[in-house]
Amino acid sequence: MVSGRVSGFMALLIIFGTMMLGIERAKKQLPTIRKIAGLEAIDEAVGRATEMGKPIFCTPGWSDITTSTAAPTFAALDIIHHVARLAARFDTKLVVAIAYPNVFPLAEQVVRQAFVLEGKADVYEPGTVVFTSPEQYAYAAACLGIIQREKVTATVLVGHFASEAINFAEASAAVGAISIAGTESTTQLPFFTAACDYTMIGEELLAAGAYISQDPVRLGSINGQDYVKLFSFIWILIGSLLTTIGSVWMKDILTR
Repeated sequence: MVSGRVSGFMALLIIFGTMMLGIERAKKQLPTIRKIAGLEAIDEAVGRATEMGKPIFCTPGWSDITTSTAAPTFAALDIIHHVARLAARFDTKLVVAIAYPNVFPLAEQVVRQAFVLEGKADVYEPGTVVFTSPEQYAYAAACLGIIQREKVTATVLVGHFASEAINFAEASAAVGAISIAGTESTTQLPFFTAACDYTMIGEELLAAGAYISQDPVRLGSINGQDYVKLFSFIWILIGSLLTTIGSVWMKDILTR
């Protein structure tokens, strides 16, 4: 028998049960999620763009919805929907750049729906959502060109990014735009954190997307995951203390 199977199965049951409990509770009452600075700054960014009469630039990153990075892409689309509603409400120009064909119709529908919800369906322009290229630096060059040509006042860079992240952040700074970033990519977070005004770090991006959507299932699963993390922390703390005093009880449980 392979060691660790029983404990792994028990951990899976605990995680599944906790998340289901969180979802059921969220259906009755939505959980409270702390304020995320990057999400709160979107109102400021849109207001600044409106006052200056210049566009807002958004992109959901260099990622498809058929890969392991689908989750941050969907979260990014939720955030872009929120930005689009604000832009439609205040008649502010918006440009959204998309890298992958599968993401393009979703982004177009999300932005169009935002204008409809704000009663501005007739104001929506088909060129608001722009398809660039799935090739990394063709996509990057297109985005950099939009930022420079439009002299945008705000950039919202959310989703999965690779080495083009620092280029976007620096381009935003070069035109004096307020930049709001968010990604789950640990290799690009240092660049966004250093070069952008606001950065949603890791799971903050996913939580922001769920918060904007107000979907009980997504909010409940996040709430359940938080309880799993708390339980894991307590379990690690107990294991550390037991190991310190020479007890192998925890080790025996985990290797079963």
